[in-house]
Amino acid sequence: MIVSAVLTATPLDFDQAAYLAALDRAHARSYHSYFNQYVLTDDEAGFITVDEGDYGALAPRLLERVIETVPSKLCDEN
Repeated sequence: MIVSAVLTATPLDFDQAAYLAALDRAHARSYHSYFNQYVLTDDEAGFITVDEGDYGALAPRLLERVIETVPSKLCDEN
């Protein structure tokens, strides 16, 4: 998803700083992980970043909250 699309399609109480911090964290983590990184909505923090490897296949309750996916940058298929 394109960041500008997320920002224009969200309500006015959208915490842009929290979203961008979580997205930056997901991108940073993607360089050191074999798993996709997900940005999820969170009632307390606004947005959080989770590693697919932390949870295995994401549970439906988590999948419903995913708003951005950052693919992993590591590959062990060499």
